[in-house]
Amino acid sequence: MKNPIFFYMKSLKFTFKIILNILVFILPFFMQAQVGIGNIAPDPSSILDITSTIQGLLIPRMTTVQRNGIPNPATGLTIYNLDTNELQYNSGLAVSPNWLRMLSAPLPTMTAGQSVKYSNSNTTTDLNTNSAVTIPIFGNFNWNDNASLYVVSGNQITITEAGRYFININIALYSNSARNAPDVQILVNGAAMGTIGASGYIRDASNHNYSSINFSEVLQLNANDVITLSSTRAANNGIVTMRGADSSNIYIEKKS
Repeated sequence: MKNPIFFYMKSLKFTFKIILNILVFILPFFMQAQVGIGNIAPDPSSILDITSTIQGLLIPRMTTVQRNGIPNPATGLTIYNLDTNELQYNSGLAVSPNWLRMLSAPLPTMTAGQSVKYSNSNTTTDLNTNSAVTIPIFGNFNWNDNASLYVVSGNQITITEAGRYFININIALYSNSARNAPDVQILVNGAAMGTIGASGYIRDASNHNYSSINFSEVLQLNANDVITLSSTRAANNGIVTMRGADSSNIYIEKKS
């Protein structure tokens, strides 16, 4: 009588051969074929084809802090940011990630709500001229929450990051001649943008020498846009200046 262990080993060997042959036969298909979820014919251009009419794809959701804590995120790694409520992907390298929105716009790195304010020290520049004159509003520093975001140079300010910005303008005026009415407008890279602020009628009679221009705008700005204020004559010729030091100001706040 033959040893039963012999038959067991022989049977096991035979079974192993069968499994091996099956794997050899089907493995190439798994290596080359696509995976379909919800369908039996995934698109040949995809490695994973998900089909559903009642459900969606839910990718990892996390805060910005959690995202920044991902060790060596691969290029193309995608997450949903709970802080900004948007899909983001890493367009940089694992060692130097650069997270972008799915709309390919750079993520804001500056904090919304950061603001800057300057007021005038100049009280001699004539703002009522035929040719546009740049208003010297950046005379006295009030505050700047982020000097990397708001860069002041001379009579202009550069906004270093794209976004929406609230801009508030207050210009107090004095004239010692009759029937003047200068207009004020925001310039972005030298081009007039948005609201025109009108002073109305200023007359050197019965102490009607004073007026003011007050207006606000919300502008969508690009990185490194240069902001200036411009004034031009809208009525009679005559000298109009800012009323006194710190009587006029510009306030800018990042909204998004």
